[in-house]
Amino acid sequence: MVLPVKGLQRTSLIDYPGKLSAVVFLGGCNYRCPFCHNSELVLRHDRMPDISEEEVLAFLKSRKDWVEGVVIGGGEPTIHKELPFFIEKIKQLGFPVKLDTNGTNSAMLRQLIRAGLLDYIAMDIKAPFLNYAEASGMENAAVDVKESVKDVMNSGIPYEFRMTVVPRLHKEADIVEIGQWLKGADKFVLQQFRPSSTINPDYKMEKPYTREKLDSLAEKLKPFIKHVEVRW
Repeated sequence: MVLPVKGLQRTSLIDYPGKLSAVVFLGGCNYRCPFCHNSELVLRHDRMPDISEEEVLAFLKSRKDWVEGVVIGGGEPTIHKELPFFIEKIKQLGFPVKLDTNGTNSAMLRQLIRAGLLDYIAMDIKAPFLNYAEASGMENAAVDVKESVKDVMNSGIPYEFRMTVVPRLHKEADIVEIGQWLKGADKFVLQQFRPSSTINPDYKMEKPYTREKLDSLAEKLKPFIKHVEVRW
């Protein structure tokens, strides 16, 4: 199987904390989050042109003096069994690697951590544990998520948990419940919901929270999480 690389953002100042990064987007996802704005990568990635691994690696090799890190996102990268081999090739070029994941493939995530292939992990939290089906669009969506949370927190690798905050899914009580679940975590990021190109068309009409409301929700997390921020 060929790893389905569907996008390459050559420079980003925001995707890898503290580093100028390149971002590799893999197609396909095992979730159907109704508010997801990457619907092309999730639903129609097979219609998108492929970028070869060789092209990605050649680009990175040519930018070794410029790019400081590589982010692998999607979609959901860990649904692809070829992922560890691809990351290993990137690491051999000398780049630190950040993985964006929903945490559903705890076995692969654990493998990547133990092999020393990750330098930063950003794990998406969709909702309080019991509400995962609605927020992810899939039944049994959180089977491995609890294990992944533990593995990330115990990995010794810099990490963040992050959540796109959608008013109809995330009320104040939900935020507190998530804080209690992730108590002791190093970092949690509340991300603004942007109602464009959502998987569920109804969510295009959803009015996002104001910055003031997001700041207020962030305060609710601070008793549980060491560092909380709003990504606007």
